[in-house]
Amino acid sequence: MSATLPRTGKDYLAIAIATCGVGFIPIAPGTFGSVVGIGVWAIVRGGVLAILWRLAGRNNLNLLHLTSGLIAAELVAVILITLAGIWAASRVERMHGAKDPQKVVIDEVAGQFIALIAVPLDLHTWWTIILAFLLFRFFDIVKPYPARKFEDLHGGLGIMADDLVAGVYAAIGVAAAVIIRSFI
Repeated sequence: MSATLPRTGKDYLAIAIATCGVGFIPIAPGTFGSVVGIGVWAIVRGGVLAILWRLAGRNNLNLLHLTSGLIAAELVAVILITLAGIWAASRVERMHGAKDPQKVVIDEVAGQFIALIAVPLDLHTWWTIILAFLLFRFFDIVKPYPARKFEDLHGGLGIMADDLVAGVYAAIGVAAAVIIRSFI
């Protein structure tokens, strides 16, 4: 019989990051993780836009400058979430001795965030946020090629990678829907 080691502060930090406060919900924790992803995206987008609007007024920036800065900031946020997620998911996976524990939802947060990067700066884009959510959940569940293959990667990288691919698929779907709607 093996004795379990007492948890350290890093273990609790990894659990907090990996579960995002919703991973222990017994029904559909991945869906709740996606909702957290929407919240994180909204906070990041709102904060970055507030900064960029102030800079735009002082530095004569146009909409292209704002959009480029926003996308760059959102990509940096996704990279940071992903790196933290890889570390936390790897640690939680080792603690639980099981591949991709259901309580780990930081992968849904990162994937959902990617899907939302395609949401335009228009004030009437609520439908694109809903579409990004639905498409991401669809691609996260179905895992079309090569997403399912990425699950085979080791540790936290495998946990995160398939959701990142699902997020890219969803972002492409949102962008296509926005373009199609602009012609209708």
